[in-house]
Amino acid sequence: MFTYVLLAVIAIVVVLFLVAGVKIVRPYERGIVERLGKYKETKESGLQIIVPFIDTIQRVDMREQVVDVPPQEVITSDNVVVSVDAVVFYEPTDPQRLVYNIANFVLAITKLAQTNLRNLVGDLQLDGALTSRDRINAALREILDEATDKWGVRVVRVEIQRIDPPPDVMAAMHEQMKAERTRRATVTEAEGFRESEITRAEGEKQSQILEAEGQRQSAILAAEGEAQAVRTVAEAESYRLQTVAAGEAEATRQVFQAIHDGDPTSDVLAVRYLEALTQIADGRATKIVVPTEFSGVLGAVTGIAEAMRPIVETDEESESDPANESKDMDSEQ
Repeated sequence: MFTYVLLAVIAIVVVLFLVAGVKIVRPYERGIVERLGKYKETKESGLQIIVPFIDTIQRVDMREQVVDVPPQEVITSDNVVVSVDAVVFYEPTDPQRLVYNIANFVLAITKLAQTNLRNLVGDLQLDGALTSRDRINAALREILDEATDKWGVRVVRVEIQRIDPPPDVMAAMHEQMKAERTRRATVTEAEGFRESEITRAEGEKQSQILEAEGQRQSAILAAEGEAQAVRTVAEAESYRLQTVAAGEAEATRQVFQAIHDGDPTSDVLAVRYLEALTQIADGRATKIVVPTEFSGVLGAVTGIAEAMRPIVETDEESESDPANESKDMDSEQ
């Protein structure tokens, strides 16, 4: 009986010994194995066997983790007290250094972030701190990454959560923002009105240009029509004058032909010439051009007048004789 009990105890001890020597490391973990208090090796993920009661294993989470940096009051370069907090994202790169080089990594990185954040924001004015979050984040991440490299940690990124000025400064900022928005709205409204006026003036200018162009085209068409009418009247008048001239030329030709056929004397021609001159003088002409042959006509007319003078004188004497006889008879009585 005692033998069975002893065997059972030995079996239980063996089982416990085997259970204590089998360790499971998860995929996102690394195992730091120590033997009798001294670092032995780093185990990867999976089933790992160690010597029970001699070896110990410490698991290190290799996933990216976050540390919340609590708010702190920081004085800016323009003497404004602001409340600033941040978050730091990091991931372990060397589990051995993370375990043996830093006792409390979270506390260490928190204090380190607060100190450097105070320095970075303190070098800026309030407006610069509020508008330079990206620059502060980049500078703080670079500082923390360099400082934590010996701890086997890589700082992935740093994000500023809030930069809160005092309530009175916040009220003044709100008033300033409201005034700025009002100014921008006024400027935008003025710009819109200016653009609308420019557009309207441009439209009126184009309308006036089109109207002037229409009037010009209308004037051109009217002038062309009037010119065409004048041209037509002139052509009609020219045709009439040509027709009249042709008729007169034909009449003259026929008259001369008739004169030539009748073989008139120079006396008859002189008399006809005078009749023609009388008709010409009765016209509207202010000037009469007398041809050079007119001297010969005047000579012929003078000859006719000399030839007819005796006849005229005889007629006058015959008319005056009865008057004389009547005077003689009166005197005798």
